[in-house]
Amino acid sequence: MPDPTSQNTNEELHTAKQVKLENVGALSREQLTPDAATEPQGHDVAGHDHAPAEDTTPDAHAGHSHGAGDHDHGPAGDHPYLVPGISLALLLAGIALNYVDVAFFTGYVRLAWYGLAFLLVGWKVIRAAIQSIPSGNIFNEFLLMSLATLGAFAIGEYPEGVAVMLFYTVGELFQDAAVNRAKRSIKALLEIQATEVTVVREGQPLVLDPKAVQMGDIMEVKPGEKVALDGTLNGQAASFNTAALTGESAPQTKQPGEAVLAGMINLESLIQVTVTAAFADTKLSKILAMVQDAVGRKAKTQQFITTFARIYTPIVVGLAVLLVLVPYFVVGDYVFRDWLYRALVFLVISCPCALVISIPLGYFGGIGAASKAGILFKGSNFLDVLREIDTVVMDKTGTLTQGVFAVQQVQPAPGTTPEQLLRLVGALETKSTHPIAKAVVTHVGAAATGVPVEAVEEIAGHGLRGTVDGRNVLAGNTKLLAKFAVSYPAEVDQVVDSIVVAAVDGQYAGYLTVADAPKEDAARAVQELKADGIGQVVMLSGDKDSIVQRVAKELGITEAHGGLLPEDKAKYVQQYLSEGRKLAFVGDGVNDAPVVALADVGIAMGGLGSDATIETADVVIQTDHPSKIATARRIARATHRVVWQNIWLAFGVKAVVLALGAGGVATMWEAVFADVGVALLAILNAVRIQRMNFITDNSSK
Repeated sequence: MPDPTSQNTNEELHTAKQVKLENVGALSREQLTPDAATEPQGHDVAGHDHAPAEDTTPDAHAGHSHGAGDHDHGPAGDHPYLVPGISLALLLAGIALNYVDVAFFTGYVRLAWYGLAFLLVGWKVIRAAIQSIPSGNIFNEFLLMSLATLGAFAIGEYPEGVAVMLFYTVGELFQDAAVNRAKRSIKALLEIQATEVTVVREGQPLVLDPKAVQMGDIMEVKPGEKVALDGTLNGQAASFNTAALTGESAPQTKQPGEAVLAGMINLESLIQVTVTAAFADTKLSKILAMVQDAVGRKAKTQQFITTFARIYTPIVVGLAVLLVLVPYFVVGDYVFRDWLYRALVFLVISCPCALVISIPLGYFGGIGAASKAGILFKGSNFLDVLREIDTVVMDKTGTLTQGVFAVQQVQPAPGTTPEQLLRLVGALETKSTHPIAKAVVTHVGAAATGVPVEAVEEIAGHGLRGTVDGRNVLAGNTKLLAKFAVSYPAEVDQVVDSIVVAAVDGQYAGYLTVADAPKEDAARAVQELKADGIGQVVMLSGDKDSIVQRVAKELGITEAHGGLLPEDKAKYVQQYLSEGRKLAFVGDGVNDAPVVALADVGIAMGGLGSDATIETADVVIQTDHPSKIATARRIARATHRVVWQNIWLAFGVKAVVLALGAGGVATMWEAVFADVGVALLAILNAVRIQRMNFITDNSSK
């Protein structure tokens, strides 16, 4: 068992995992909405990294950066397949003319025919290869494709040169479609952000941009409208559709004074909301910033593949050159054209498209699938880390429990009925703002309304004293009764839960227990984590230890520690880490932020959690359901599985066809399959993540 008094703590808990949110309010709808996702995409020359995984800053080009210039895979507009279609028609017509041996289809006519089909789809690739040279990014897929296809034309293999470039371009269009689908699954979040808001100033309604609204302004929200900014509800209770924020289909009813968040939809009557956060500070804006930050953080696998591609490509070009030159000295019947053809086939096969596109797309798909489930990963690297954890440490209040006190038991003394006890205690507690007092008042309800209460005195650390309906009433802890020399049964001291003990006219009248009830999926969350291979589930809490142990037993947690200060939690977590455990910490309060930062993976409850914890965390669960931790693990494992399937597929097929190409067995057509075909298969495999169901039958929806 870790020693909570250990001095081996991390003094810089917040330095490693802070999210940059300075650009929160600058997100552009034109850049992040699904409409923007339909623009043609390209690939970064240096490492062939897809822009959604690399360049999502507000100033980023809608396409992909290529250093010296931009490369588009086909025509802009609503018909991206039109020009490739024309090229395909010319190619097929040319092959047919060759087959029937038409007299005029020879010489320059044949070259011009195939040259036109080639330029329609290949000129942008060649341009990208040339424009990348000044920046030093010479060895890239554009160079490989350009050399191979122009070389095919040089030796008279026109149809094969056109086919390679055509299928490459069509493959890129399919890749863009897959990326756009993944982008839409994440950026659809922005669709829940209102573009205008009605504000009442000096009695007059004004329609404003949400960024122009000030804290303290009164918003009017009509039935069916989205709430534009965070605030508190005025006037009367109202129901809201919160599905876009939490994934919950059931409407939520908010009482006057309760928090209303941007993105909620008002379901009933006209309401007014007092703004409590500027546009850039709303939970929704911060969630969007987290997503923006997430797609720019690479997993180790992505980093490896990017580095690999930068080393691999020049090696391949060098080997292709050697494949042409070396046989001249060792082969008796050397024919330059034959060996040049083999080298060109070698270049086409070696293009690392399948690896450097499908792997980032796989991680991007994992982040998108998680966002659909109400889980936000702040980077693809955390998908990998979450998959590797073996220990989950959780806070109690607000994480495993509802974070709301409620009366659990009413135990009147002999001669007193439950109704009498509740009426007197409830009326007295209406004069207190303590959370336990509010829980009692909520439980008693209308029974305490209209009961005269006078001469109320709040005794710090003890409770309340006052005159209720003409009787002297005490309500508080056992220290209050001892202070006024009121005797009570000894078993009262053995009660585990928080307790409100009462005395009426100097006589013990009974007690109420108040506790924070576990969330409905808390026990299931613990069971799923254990079934998912988590060896140790631990609960750390600042609540008194007796309550912590009771909740732990109820939820099936074997190790739990209560009565902890934030620094005590940090010492426990530090000790677990020093034992070599891979650890995730789940919390929601401000006091959890240091421990969330310290863990290998910090997980925050995003619905009710504090901003500090949410900003420090690596994973945010929007629905506040602890069972989503196991869901996040399933998504992480599926993403890892798909990514490595793509790696082995690409390496396996390319290794075989490279050997065949060097030996003169494989032609350009096999090369096309090894390059574009494998890339498409890998992309289709990566897209599967978006279609997988990660919610178990008994998980929270």
